[in-house]
Amino acid sequence: MADGGHTEPRILIDDRQPSALPLEALSALASQTLLAEGLPATELSLSFVAEDEIADLHERYMHEPGPTDVLSFPLDEDDVDEDGVRVLGGVVIAPSVAERNRPEDRDAELRLLVVHGILHLLGHDHHQDAERAAMWAKQERYAGVRLP
Repeated sequence: MADGGHTEPRILIDDRQPSALPLEALSALASQTLLAEGLPATELSLSFVAEDEIADLHERYMHEPGPTDVLSFPLDEDDVDEDGVRVLGGVVIAPSVAERNRPEDRDAELRLLVVHGILHLLGHDHHQDAERAAMWAKQERYAGVRLP
């Protein structure tokens, strides 16, 4: 068993948008991604929101106008709950933007965004070519989705 007896990450889902989503599959993917990264004793929130909400968050926290597809909000690495579980933070996704990104397969795009957001919470970035290549390889492996 992992830290404090936790063998599986806790994934908290908050769906605040109108589209039907494969929430169980996305939660399972988030859990599998954290386990693959060696983080069983963790908690993560996944929020699915409408475009106006993500546009507001995008402008407020990134100082960029308009909606985006995914935002990650990491918490301090030392943020551990009473059960010894590290609370990573939250990933916020706009399914309507995901659908525009990949109209032929919105669910594949959602899988990619879940993994992308989690990797950002874990400190991965894609500003440098080498970092981008490493992050993209993990995204494709975990999500089972190739980038266009």
